Order: sequence, then structure tokens, then C-alpha cells
Amino acid sequence: MSAGAAMTGLPINHSINRRTLLASTAAAVLVGLTPAHARFLSGEVPWAPGAATPPEPATPGGWLFFTPDEARAVEAIVERLIPADELSPSGKDAGCAVFIDRQLAGPYGAAERLYMKPPFATNAAPEFGPQSPLSPAQQYRAGLKALDAWCKANRGGKSFADLSPTERDTVLTAMEKGEAKFEGFGARPLFNLVLQNTMEGFFADPLYGGNRDMVGWKLIGFPGARYDYRDFIDHVTDPYPLPPVGLQGRAGWTPGR
Repeated sequence: MSAGAAMTGLPINHSINRRTLLASTAAAVLVGLTPAHARFLSGEVPWAPGAATPPEPATPGGWLFFTPDEARAVEAIVERLIPADELSPSGKDAGCAVFIDRQLAGPYGAAERLYMKPPFATNAAPEFGPQSPLSPAQQYRAGLKALDAWCKANRGGKSFADLSPTERDTVLTAMEKGEAKFEGFGARPLFNLVLQNTMEGFFADPLYGGNRDMVGWKLIGFPGARYDYRDFIDHVTDPYPLPPVGLQGRAGWTPGR
């Protein structure tokens, strides 16, 4: 009996040759594969459509989170943060307030994907994320209430939405600089939060309620969610000639156009 046969405990005429060894090893590997790996090797797609978290289109019509007074205030804010000009409509007309409303009514508003455990640092660097026990929805509710109270106390009993465009700009500037002192929620944190969400709404996919008619994308020449750029790879210095396409397509869109 050979040493190899003795180590395996097999008679010499049943010793494992190379072909048998490789075949048995391959079989063992296949048995140990996950279903996804097995489907991949068999040529099948190793995942199911919609198994991830697909984007959900914004619900049309009405307000899902804001009260009517809150909605008026937010529309007035976004209209001044992105005023209409010869290049684009205002943030209000682009749907930024609708975008914010739908976000606050969903997982973002409830801070479902944010770490919300204390302690909260008072002077933390931006990379540490929000330092507040309040969810975004709670911050908006408290902040808009504080804004309304401050305006009525300092602007002749008027709410923010009732101010003239010039007066609104003055209030927003005071909020940005921290000169306006709100009760219950800081003026500067509210300004920064609404500004960030307004920019997101202006440039996000129209699926989420903002960027109506893809005005933000048209402004910067962004092509959107097109799946194929092979015809333009060698023309990087030329303006992109096709209109943008969203995740849900666009009116009059056909693949390749």
C-alpha cells in the first residue's frame, strides 16, 4: 500500500486520482454556494426586481406633512432662496416645497436612517452629522412655529408669508447670520435646514416632487438618468444635445432620444 493510500485509508486500487479529486472538490464547492451564487453560475439574474428599496413617486395633490400655514411659509421661503429669473422659475414654482413636504412625511422626516442617540455635541464638525434630539420633521414644526412668532412680534403682526419680497429677504438674512433670535428653535439652524432641502428639491429627480419639468437639470445641463452615453463618449467637449430624462422618463420620451 502506498503512503497516500494508507493516509486515506483506501486500498491501493481505490486510491483517488487527480480527475476524481478535482471533480469531488468542484461538487463540494457547488454544494456550499448560496442560491444567489448558484443562479449566477447558471446564467440567471442573482437578485429579484424590487428586492432593494426602490424610489417611491411623490404622492400628487395636497400637503402630507405641512399645515396650510406652514406650507405658505415654506413656499415663501423657497421662493426667495431661489427667486425666479431669466434662467429658471423660482424654488416654489419648481416644486421645492412639495419635495420638502413629501420628505418630511416619509423616512427622512422621522429620522429613520439617522443616528439619534445622545450625547449631542454643541460644536461638532459637520462630518459628525446633525446634533439634535429632534427629527427633521420635529425641527421643521418647531422652527416654523418660532419663525411665525418672531415675525409677528417684529414685523407688525405679519406672518412671514405676508411680508413683501424685500422684507422676506431681510428676515432670511437675519436668520442666516444668527441675528434673529427665535424662541424654541434656532433661526440659523432652521435657515440652514430649509436651504439644504431646497437645493435638494431643486436638483433631485422629479420623481420626488421637486425639479418640475427638470428645470434644475436643464439649468446646469445635467442629462438625468439616461442609461447609455456611448454615442457621446468621444465628444466630451461638446454640449450634450439631448434633453434630460428622469427615472420615470419624460413626456414624449422614447429610448435613445
